[in-house]
Amino acid sequence: MENILKKIKANVVVSAALCVIAGAVLIIWPGMTVQIACRAIGAVLVIMGVSKLFGYVYSRDGSLFSQINLIVGIIITVIGVWIFTSPEKIIAMVPILVGIIIVMHGINNLQQTVKLCKGQYDKWWIALVLGLVTVGFGIVLIVNPFAAVDTLVRAIGIFLVYDGVSDIWIVSRVAHNAKVLRQEKEAVDVDAEEVE
Repeated sequence: MENILKKIKANVVVSAALCVIAGAVLIIWPGMTVQIACRAIGAVLVIMGVSKLFGYVYSRDGSLFSQINLIVGIIITVIGVWIFTSPEKIIAMVPILVGIIIVMHGINNLQQTVKLCKGQYDKWWIALVLGLVTVGFGIVLIVNPFAAVDTLVRAIGIFLVYDGVSDIWIVSRVAHNAKVLRQEKEAVDVDAEEVE
């Protein structure tokens, strides 16, 4: 059980650190970051689409699979070109996607809060507040994305930094509380053995 907790803690810390780094990059270089990300996604899709088209040309045997390769190749290539040439249209979807991710992180934080509460950690309510604020940030991004792209991207960066920092704090409290409970249990077991 202890090994599982350590793995979970390591995964959450790595994920949270990546959130903080990504958030910092978005805060410092908002416009450039999104343009580069959109164009990179577009380029990858174009490469995938073109490879499907080459697959069709080289294995043109009239089969259903070959026809599907042609259709999928054309669709992926067109979408890739559209994203590469019109990244601002994709940028409009970014806050909704990031908002969904942040809401999911907030829900995970609330689940961790339940563990803290059950573990009788006296400051569990701080984790509750952090989790609720995280969910709130996510909902704001989904429901009411900001008009200006730079402001939007910086806000996403701030939300990601906050999300990462709050994740690290909550998981450190869960790990600390589990350690305290384990030490108390070991102390009780030792006392019981001495009485016998």
